[in-house]
Amino acid sequence: MQIIDVTTPEQFQHWVAERPRLLVDFHKAQCPGCRMLELSLQRVAGSEAGQGMTLLRVQLEVLGEAFFRALGLRQTPTLAMFRDGQEAARMPGYQSPAQIEAAIATHLPR
Repeated sequence: MQIIDVTTPEQFQHWVAERPRLLVDFHKAQCPGCRMLELSLQRVAGSEAGQGMTLLRVQLEVLGEAFFRALGLRQTPTLAMFRDGQEAARMPGYQSPAQIEAAIATHLPR
């Protein structure tokens, strides 16, 4: 799994348009649930489900609350899945590796 830290809204739009199958981790720096989700994503990155995927890491403190609100995000962490530039699924809160892998199989099949 390729992991990219996004620092501008333009970068976010570029990667969403560029990658056909994309996970986006919307998080905050000092969020316990966000750190737990990061551990789940690390496990998925090493699994078969993570092969060929791209993970964008988007931090609230870097891009700002206005950016998060414009996307309709209400909590962190939130994991979103994009297919061909369109949001296919949104999973708020902590997700286990098994939940993430199941969502990839459902919303981002190869």
